Amino acid sequence: MEAKLLLWLVGLSGGLFGFLSIAGEVREGDTHAFDDAILRALREPGRPDDPIGPFWLEAALRDITALGGYTVLTMILVAAVAYLLLNGKRAAALLVFGAVVGGTALSNVLKVFFDRQRPDVVGHLVDVHSLSFPSGHAMLSAVTYLTLGALLARTEERFVMRAYFIGLAVVLTLLIGASRVYLGVHYPTDVLAGWCAGATWAFLCLLMARWLQHRGQVEPSD
Repeated sequence: MEAKLLLWLVGLSGGLFGFLSIAGEVREGDTHAFDDAILRALREPGRPDDPIGPFWLEAALRDITALGGYTVLTMILVAAVAYLLLNGKRAAALLVFGAVVGGTALSNVLKVFFDRQRPDVVGHLVDVHSLSFPSGHAMLSAVTYLTLGALLARTEERFVMRAYFIGLAVVLTLLIGASRVYLGVHYPTDVLAGWCAGATWAFLCLLMARWLQHRGQVEPSD
């Protein structure tokens, strides 16, 4: 139990430290060269509106980036909450709902606080209308998929299945964040900070779930 608690605390501390470190560099303007270099590297030389790679890659990443959008994440949240309610796990349903909605609110607050504009060194390949830091897609996909992946993993006894659910959640989160940089709508540091903030929030919510479960206030997994 002590070892598990230590791992949880290391995860929380690591995510928080990563976000604060990136945020500090962004506030001081020390990341512009790094961000711009990567964005330009993902475009054909001299053509900032033309991404590298075959035509199908852009189409695929447009589809992937939608998995971190409000519409898809809302559908997943509704489906997950409905599933938990139908199984009589009302407290767990409330916890999942609170984790995602709370993460969304936190993302919006951070965007307003840092007030970073979208990249202008390359063309945007999808429409965007909000501020840039941290990436909402990266943060909310981490919150949603990591939380649900961890909850699903807790229902399995076999290590391979637990690793599958966690691995799938991590891969989806990484792909969604990377797609935002490729499409030119986020700086790389926006995405890195979004991953750190989202993972930290997911860790915190799951740690709270374990604490409430030990108190008998959240139904244990089957």
